[in-house]
Amino acid sequence: MGKLFGTDGIRGVANRDLTPELFFRIGRIAAWMLGRKHKKPVFVIGRDTRLSGPMLEGSLTAGITSAGGEVKLLGIVSTPAIAYLTANLNIAAGMVISASHNPIEDNGLKIFDSRGFKLPDQMESEIENYYFQGLDELPRPEGQKVGQAYPDDAALEQYLKHLKVNSARLDGMKLVIDCAHGAVCRVAGRLLSELGADVKMLHDEPDGTLINVNCGATDTADLQREVVKQGAVAGLAFDGDADRLIAVDEKGSEVDGDAIMSICAVDMAQKGELKKDTLVATVMSNGGLDILAEKHGLKVERTAVGDRYVLEKLVSGGYNLGGEQSGHIIFSDHATTGDGLLTALQLLKVMKEDEKPLSELAARLERLPQVLVNQKVETRDGWAEKPRITGAIRKIEDELGKHGRILVRPSGTEAKIRVMIEAPLDKEALLEHAESLAEIIREEQS
Repeated sequence: MGKLFGTDGIRGVANRDLTPELFFRIGRIAAWMLGRKHKKPVFVIGRDTRLSGPMLEGSLTAGITSAGGEVKLLGIVSTPAIAYLTANLNIAAGMVISASHNPIEDNGLKIFDSRGFKLPDQMESEIENYYFQGLDELPRPEGQKVGQAYPDDAALEQYLKHLKVNSARLDGMKLVIDCAHGAVCRVAGRLLSELGADVKMLHDEPDGTLINVNCGATDTADLQREVVKQGAVAGLAFDGDADRLIAVDEKGSEVDGDAIMSICAVDMAQKGELKKDTLVATVMSNGGLDILAEKHGLKVERTAVGDRYVLEKLVSGGYNLGGEQSGHIIFSDHATTGDGLLTALQLLKVMKEDEKPLSELAARLERLPQVLVNQKVETRDGWAEKPRITGAIRKIEDELGKHGRILVRPSGTEAKIRVMIEAPLDKEALLEHAESLAEIIREEQS
């Protein structure tokens, strides 16, 4: 059977891999599968600013309505906004048309069930089965039973109200905000200003030709310079669909997801709010988190890479804070997915209450040196069975010693294999090891 879903929904080049025809069929299948418990199932659809968004939105909407579903069109909104509203509007499912941090030519589809959770693997497999086996010849309602689609501008206000309830006043805080030309261009500055912050905006035009291009959570160089220039207390960078946050401290240094998690975990633990005194992180997170946790009497649970796996561990373990180094952070008392705006508000709240600069808070995380190399490949499959690759990994592991580790994994969203090496060694030496291994992978996977 074919494969549509990766670790974070469906992604590919719009109008080549992700065609309007594909979105139409997915819409029909999803409307039937996810709407079976509803007499008249309602779906919400949001998208980021990519040029292909309206095209794919139209096809997805047509598929859903052709199967009898109703569609609320929210326009340009963030992924976490759709997740929250899906769980709080008593509807069948929510869908986001976005490729998150991917290049502008890509697009994607994320689907949330009625609880606001990303679909489990079993349900994604069921959708794929219907799609590839030609079993999507579903009933087509007629007349008054045909579904309708309509814009809903009020729903977003409900989400923003939810964010404000879980924030603090930010009076006196000067902030620089980088919206990556993406999904929160029209709300990030407004929200933070309404909470009292003095806001300087960067890359806040909703321009699908520039989304994630040299800006946002994947490239904070502009933000780092502007924070220092403006004398701001912090910079906040979102990715295209705003489910990530990367911060910048008052000195212009980047504060990644690991540092943000460490700040929030310690703060929550001190208040007795960190359930089971446990932080959930992926295998990509720095080993310094474990050292910090030990100092504060906390534990770190590790998962596979992907915020869906972080969420699964949060739910199964009864925990309430987890995330990724890349800035996907889940506060599960308030959200069912990573939420850049919510994370920003939680971080700023700690800064406000502790009256400490972000650089000081972030410095509590003593990192082990770590490097990451992303190697483009023709195929992501089968690398673990290649003797030359596995032999090179063993050789490097022997040289790193007992405190070092290597993590090699295929990207779930791009044609790349990622090589991460961490050890108490000089960073240049680690990079040399990583690049040599990446070159072997390139030769073997071409």
